[in-house]
Amino acid sequence: MELLMWEDGTPAMMARGQFSYSSRRRTRVEELQAQLARLADCMRIAVIFGGDKRAPGAVINPTHNPRSWKSYESVAHDIAAALGRIGFRHVTTLPDDMRLGERLQREGIHLAWLNTGGVQGIASVGHAPALLEMLGVPYVGHNPLSAATLDNKNVLKRDLVLAGIPTASFMVWQRLRGPLDPNHNPTFRAVFGDDQGPFVVKPVSGRASLNVLYVESVDQLDDAVDEVHAATEAPLLIERYLSGREYCIAVCGEIVARQGQLVRCEQPFAFAAVERVLDRDEHIFTSMDHRPITVDRLRLLDPATEAGEIDELNQLARRIYCEFEVETLIRLDVRADQQGRMFVLEANPKPDLAAPTGERTSIVARGLRAEGMTYDDLILSLLADRIDILFTERRSMVSHLGALLQQRAGSAPRPGASDG
Repeated sequence: MELLMWEDGTPAMMARGQFSYSSRRRTRVEELQAQLARLADCMRIAVIFGGDKRAPGAVINPTHNPRSWKSYESVAHDIAAALGRIGFRHVTTLPDDMRLGERLQREGIHLAWLNTGGVQGIASVGHAPALLEMLGVPYVGHNPLSAATLDNKNVLKRDLVLAGIPTASFMVWQRLRGPLDPNHNPTFRAVFGDDQGPFVVKPVSGRASLNVLYVESVDQLDDAVDEVHAATEAPLLIERYLSGREYCIAVCGEIVARQGQLVRCEQPFAFAAVERVLDRDEHIFTSMDHRPITVDRLRLLDPATEAGEIDELNQLARRIYCEFEVETLIRLDVRADQQGRMFVLEANPKPDLAAPTGERTSIVARGLRAEGMTYDDLILSLLADRIDILFTERRSMVSHLGALLQQRAGSAPRPGASDG
């Protein structure tokens, strides 16, 4: 059995999926750091953001966006800038639209970084990874099935139930079936019984709490369903409202960078356990589109007094990461009931990766300092973990990167070594 090096330098034996690994050399972390150093000088990376369907040549026919659209272009530039500071010399940003394949070929892109929710249409978060799979371009991001599953709250919550992971009671409704009429709908009665509210009505696929409505009583549900459907023209979710505290937790792969140096954790890396601070009359966290996320709206949980909550969040995050075979960063949104029991509401496949500036931050970045990490460390972590997966488990997908490594063996400085 081959050995790995943990954070404290001791050897360990583990297997991916059950918090353990096999067929890894003890020197793999050092080897990976050396591979990244050689690739930094020659690998061409494209950070892909959401294309605008209104731009000339972006699509054949503009259609509807069931998932609220955003370009994320500024965040793509944040990621690209971090990759540059780490030491990668050839980084560009490209829009996700029908010209993407041509641009990737013209730019000679070796690896893509997906920072897009799609352009338009159904299951839009799965479009770009599906295209890259077809083109044979490796990428940092979720595969098409994982991206669509995580983004579709109906499918995700059904899978959570099958896995025995607690989630708020819910049902899905499509307006084509007519009015909901909760007092006589058999599905509603089976799920919610005589519950008179409150409830939450939200899009099956959405982002940033947009079109998410708090509904005080059952008598107001049908109007809320009409409002959300009018905005999305898509199925929607009706969920029991939980009145306890609201939490977030991020989780990614086992390769983590601190001060530019790579280590391998024993488990998927769970971090940024925060409580979303709600105003007295704020039942649902206000969308970042309407109110910037500032540090005072995100309270880091205190390990001294909230170790139990942190441990439960970490376990939920790691379990979902493995159960759903996730391979890059996600963020869980978790809500407690009045008794303090935690329920997973969402697993966000594209958490905000904006670089923190002053008082503004992202939920994920809020927890980095407590982990001894910088924003650049997080970007290096996500890239390194994906390169590690590609070279150890999917070598047939990266023969072109193997050729680059052979050409550049021993010629580049260590990426991130000077990043403080």
